[in-house]
Amino acid sequence: MKYLEATLGRIFILRLEQGEKIPAIIQDFAEKHQINSALVHFLGGADKGSKVVVGPEDGQALKPRKMMTELQGTSETLGVGTLFRNEQGKPVLHMHAAFGREGKTVAGCVREGVDIWQIGEVVMIELNTSEGSRKIDPTTGFELLEI
Repeated sequence: MKYLEATLGRIFILRLEQGEKIPAIIQDFAEKHQINSALVHFLGGADKGSKVVVGPEDGQALKPRKMMTELQGTSETLGVGTLFRNEQGKPVLHMHAAFGREGKTVAGCVREGVDIWQIGEVVMIELNTSEGSRKIDPTTGFELLEI
């Protein structure tokens, strides 16, 4: 295990609207407000057609091919993630969410694009630290948090 210590910074509350897309809207907000790292909570609706990464095809592969699913209808959504800057200095959100509809749930990563249905609420808690960034891991190809 590796760790770093941070203190709490600013807290932002965002109301996302129909058609806005996660992670782009959150990453753009972080860029505009010079947020280097944050804890991000999401609550709201996801529109049909949103794409969710639901796992690697083969958990043993060194550079696994991702599996994706497309939401077949509007879904209730709850997500949590972290935001850190990458090697190019751009904020990158890593968020996993659960999407529920008619008693069925899909859970996965939002990196391929989740469209907001009607409303989304985000609470972003800035983490004050000079450490931590996302870097490409040569073994897996993932953009991992480096501490």
